[in-house]
Amino acid sequence: MTEPAPIPGLRGRFTIPSLAFGGILMAVMQTVVVPLLPDLPRLTGSSAGTVSWTVTATLLAGAVLTPVLGRAGDMYGKKRVLISALALMTVGSVMCAVSSDITVIITARALQGAAAAVVPLSISILRDELPPERRGSAVAMMSSTVGIGAALGLPLAALVIQYADWHVMFWLTSALGALGIAAIAWAVRESPVREPGRFDVVGTLGLAAGLVCLLLGVSQGGQWGWTSGPVLVLFLAAVVVLALWSWQQLRTKAPLVDLRLAVRPRVGLPHLTALLTGFAFYANTLVTAQLVQAPKATGYGLELSIVATGLCLLPGGVTMLLFSPLSARISEARGPRVTLALGAAVMACGYAVRIADSRDLWMIIVGAAVVSTGTTLAYSALPTLILRSVPAEQTASANGVNVLMRTIGQATSSAAVAAILVHHTSDVGGARVATLHGYLLAFTMAGAIALVACAAALVIPRDAAAAKVPRQARRRVPVAAPERTGKGA
Repeated sequence: MTEPAPIPGLRGRFTIPSLAFGGILMAVMQTVVVPLLPDLPRLTGSSAGTVSWTVTATLLAGAVLTPVLGRAGDMYGKKRVLISALALMTVGSVMCAVSSDITVIITARALQGAAAAVVPLSISILRDELPPERRGSAVAMMSSTVGIGAALGLPLAALVIQYADWHVMFWLTSALGALGIAAIAWAVRESPVREPGRFDVVGTLGLAAGLVCLLLGVSQGGQWGWTSGPVLVLFLAAVVVLALWSWQQLRTKAPLVDLRLAVRPRVGLPHLTALLTGFAFYANTLVTAQLVQAPKATGYGLELSIVATGLCLLPGGVTMLLFSPLSARISEARGPRVTLALGAAVMACGYAVRIADSRDLWMIIVGAAVVSTGTTLAYSALPTLILRSVPAEQTASANGVNVLMRTIGQATSSAAVAAILVHHTSDVGGARVATLHGYLLAFTMAGAIALVACAAALVIPRDAAAAKVPRQARRRVPVAAPERTGKGA
């Protein structure tokens, strides 16, 4: 496999920053609606249950579109699909900016879910376009944008909402989205690595139906009841549909997801670890935001505003930015599986800090930052493991599946944390509020999951052999090539 020639001039210097900006935008777009949730029923004249779909719609659309757009990127061009995903995100933001109708807003938020594919597509572009000595640090930076954007999005949105009309927030994100599209269109060139074939429409519809049933049941189980008829029917439908989808994928010539590749230990175990680390990561943000906003009458709450809450989470985003180069160095020296295991262990240590002291603000910030540091190490190692273990022409779709597993982990984490906190409440001023014991149980659960992720990372086969796969098993496929010129591992 010939090494890629660097992009000449000023454009080449802005390739990585432009892609990273797109990743941060994606994460910001996912979190900006959170400060609005308490007021959206009044602002839109709808119920709280309906408003919750502004979050659920983005989750479902992102879960479905991430592997689909990843596959499309491998087939039709990663830059082209990346710009399309950012365009859908920006169109959704404009729709939110011009309307107060909840139906329009939910539809717009579903469009914004397409942005979930930005990070796996960008990582695949970096693999195709950068020399090996720059690839590790760039991939680590790209992975960390998820946490950086999430940490920036909450305080940014809270400040705008506090001092301006809420539509202004979406006009701002629309402008940022347009800037991101322009930057990528100028600074990023289209990768020549493709996997020609026919797009698997049946597989796409099957995966969409299965994931919608699964994630809808997980995300709404707390409200509808975990043993209610609709939730049980959704879970049963998910099992049946995904089983039929797997059968179809194994028999089609050009599957949406190469399941035979995905179940190999060097690919399947990173996918499993992605699910576990996604679970552990999301509990940190979710629980911290609720804990610091709890009333002081609880005996542990700090009663912080949403702006102050966002600022508490900001140090975690800063640590992700600072530690991403370190994660790349560890992966180069010891291998990405060691970085992944170390990251999961650091996450568990962070939750140990949270369990030891969740009353003092500075300890809360320290504990959250430690968890974010571990997340940086883990998230930067996951795409590197995938890149070393799959053919070059399948990197976008394989990384898309890895991000999908993280999404499923985050959705499961949200449901599990909610279930714990609902069952551990006390009466404070006539309202039911979660107890400190409930929060500590949530931290214990997330820390235990992080330890399981550490164990899963340690049993991933060493990548010394995996590193040979790209050299032996794949070659670059020109854009205009009528047929594949190499075979995947």
